[in-house]
This record gives sequence, structure tokens and C-alpha cells, in this order.
Amino acid sequence: MEHTTLYFKQGSSDKVYQASIAPQDGGYVVQFAYGRRGATLQTGTKTQMPVPYDEAKRLYDKLVAEKTAKGYAPGEDGTPYHGTDKAGQATGIQCQLLNSVEVDQVERLISDPAYWMQEKHDGRRLLVRKTGDAITGINRLGLAIALPQSLVADVAKCSCDLLLDGEAIGETLHAFDVLFIGGEDVQELPYNERYLRLMNLLASFQHRHIQLVHTVFLHQQKAALFHQLKTSRAEGVVFKRTDAPYTAGRPASGGPQIKHKFCATASFIVGKTNAKRSVSLLLFNGDRIGPAGNVTIPANHEIPQAGQVVECRYLYAFRESGSIYQAVYLGTRDDIRGEECTTDQLKYRREESTEEAA
Repeated sequence: MEHTTLYFKQGSSDKVYQASIAPQDGGYVVQFAYGRRGATLQTGTKTQMPVPYDEAKRLYDKLVAEKTAKGYAPGEDGTPYHGTDKAGQATGIQCQLLNSVEVDQVERLISDPAYWMQEKHDGRRLLVRKTGDAITGINRLGLAIALPQSLVADVAKCSCDLLLDGEAIGETLHAFDVLFIGGEDVQELPYNERYLRLMNLLASFQHRHIQLVHTVFLHQQKAALFHQLKTSRAEGVVFKRTDAPYTAGRPASGGPQIKHKFCATASFIVGKTNAKRSVSLLLFNGDRIGPAGNVTIPANHEIPQAGQVVECRYLYAFRESGSIYQAVYLGTRDDIRGEECTTDQLKYRREESTEEAA
């Protein structure tokens, strides 16, 4: 019978996923197990009752394809996408990911001269690499992706190799960091120096589709920009510690770069399709997955399939049920793994948080 073991190792993550087909009561079941390597694995099944072999094989192949698409790979070294159909897209580059900070910590960061502040743009994470004449886009999963021709043409005007980090909105890259300039790896430099290098780099060539992210340094500047962005209903702000190097991956908590969102958004796994263009949403809470409410899919969007990751905006979440309130569907996210869809993302109703703190 079919059986596979897949691994994923990146940053602090070191996970294993097993899938198999087993005979049972004259039919076949698809079983799976997952968890941190070396720990007791959580188990489950994709078939509630035995099914014919052809159906089990279809479910098994779909399960393996979903996991390899998210970076799991055969081979115990756990190199993302190694030995899979996405191996040719894997760049080995991992971007720096941010944890969130609540509003009660914002004033401290605004007042702290060790932190600069920038607008958090509402787009898709994108790194752009130029090596000789080759220009490549890289998503937050480290996979090479196509770039708009207008952005490629702009980057081609730069006389040196580079690796930029930013947020893409339409055909424009809002650049906020640089990892390589020419033959120099600048990731270990403090952020304030990397930002100045980025400013000088972008000033050295003409570009219409690359925008330097506006950054403020002083207390009054940060307070004024924070108020302006919140009033204009921007997505949020990012605080960056000036002396910190570029560190790939997401810290377990805190970190030298922290985001604060004005509106609540989160990534969810689609559970099933409901009536009237609605889908159910799921989130991981530790190793268990549970319901997080429902969202209606607008007529100008295709209805996502079960297992896909989607982005939603919402007013708040109910702590008791974990469901989100006034959900608004924003679209699918093929650059976010299902394991990242956790309850840690949620912002709960304010009075509930106040009562618990009392």
C-alpha cells in the first residue's frame, strides 16, 4: 500500500507529515499523521469509512500534492520543495516575518528612539532579485514567481545586482529593505544602515514602479503619521529596531520588527462550501483545528475549494467560540501555508479582553 513521509525544515520549524492508504473492512482508508519531528504525532483520517481503492488513491494523491505545494518534501533534511514538482521554483531565500503588537504597546514604540516606523501596505509580500540579466520575483514561501513586465523593466535599469524586499500592490513594489547590493550581503548590517543603502540604491537609477516606503524616526513624526494613517483607514504600521540585522523567518514571539494593524485581518483554511455562496472557516489552535465562522464569497470572486487558504477582514472574534464577526472575504492566499492559519492571529472583542485582564 502507498505510504509517504514528508518533512519541512525552515527557521525554527522542523515538522513531519505522513500519509498512507491502508486496507480496512473490504475497502481502503486514507490516514495521516503530523507534528514536530521527534514528538508524538497527531493522527487522523481523510475517509470516515472504507472506500474503493480508486477513491482512496485519489484522496491520497490530493493530500500529498497539497503538502508538497506547501513546502513539505521527501528526504530527512527537510529542504522545502526538494524532490517535488516545485523544486525548480525554490530559491532558498526566506523573508523576515513579523509578529503583531497590540494597541497598548504602541505608545511605547512611538516614544522609543530605537524604533523607526513605516506604513504597513496592504499588498502581497514580494522580494525582487537581479543577478546579471536575470530578474526574479520571490514570494513569502521562497518560490520564484513571475513579475509584471513594468517592474522587470525598472529593475533592469539598475547597474548592479540586488535583492529587494517589499510589498507589491498592482505593478508597484513598495520597497522597505535590501538584502544584497552588488556582490555584498548586507543582511547582518543594522536596519538603519540597510535603509540608507536602500535609499542610495534606488536613487541611482530611474524607476516608476518601485517606491521607497516612507519612514519616520522622531517621536512627533511617528505620532503624527500614526494618527494620519489610522484616520485614513490604512492597514497599519510597522516598527523596526534600528540596530537589528535582517533575520529570516518568524520569531516565536516579539522580534526586532513588529506590526500593528488598524483593521483585523487573518488567514483561514476553507472547511466546506455552504449554501448561498458561503464557506466555513477553520483555524489551528495548537495541534487541533476548529471552526472560526463563515464568510460570504462576493459574486466577483470564485468560490474557494476546501483546503485552500483565504484572507478575511473582520470586526473582532468571540473568544468563547473562536468565530469571527462581520467577516469580509478578501481572496485566496497561495503564499500562506495552512499551518500558519492559527488562532494566534485573532483579535478578540475588546470588552472580553478587558474583563480577563481585570
